[in-house]
Amino acid sequence: MQTIFVMVKCELGKAYDVADNAVAVEQVSEVYSTSGQYDLLMKCYLDEKTDIGHFVTSQIQTLPGVKDTFTLITFKAFS
Repeated sequence: MQTIFVMVKCELGKAYDVADNAVAVEQVSEVYSTSGQYDLLMKCYLDEKTDIGHFVTSQIQTLPGVKDTFTLITFKAFS
């Protein structure tokens, strides 16, 4: 399992709509509203075989109201 975080910039006034649609995507675990340059932070769990670029461009960037994304790929989780 690989974990990625996708920061999402939304069209004005669309952040809550984008968040509502994102939680319906099976691989999206959590969606947070954030301050700063991006409006949302999405935590996603992908199978090892999943192409990250394809997932982001086909599942996240195509959500209505998404304007831009920035993807962070993780290496190791510490607890």
